[in-house]
Amino acid sequence: MLDRWGRGENLIRSSKVLDDFERWYASRNATQSYQDALAIFTGLWKHARRLNPTFPEDWTSDVKPDIELARVLNGFPRKP
Repeated sequence: MLDRWGRGENLIRSSKVLDDFERWYASRNATQSYQDALAIFTGLWKHARRLNPTFPEDWTSDVKPDIELARVLNGFPRKP
């Protein structure tokens, strides 16, 4: 079954609530740059580290396995 963008199975099933949230989020953040989003994410990561010092210090090393999994699930070749 394809989703509305023509992609295959998703881990999160679409629903009216999710569709409404995605529309709201896209309209609110349409002009946000990648650098702005990355700065927000980095700030949240630092805050999480203050709350839980066992969080990895470098968020990029913690997210690498997730990025690799997303690449494979979306049909992109594995990075060497």
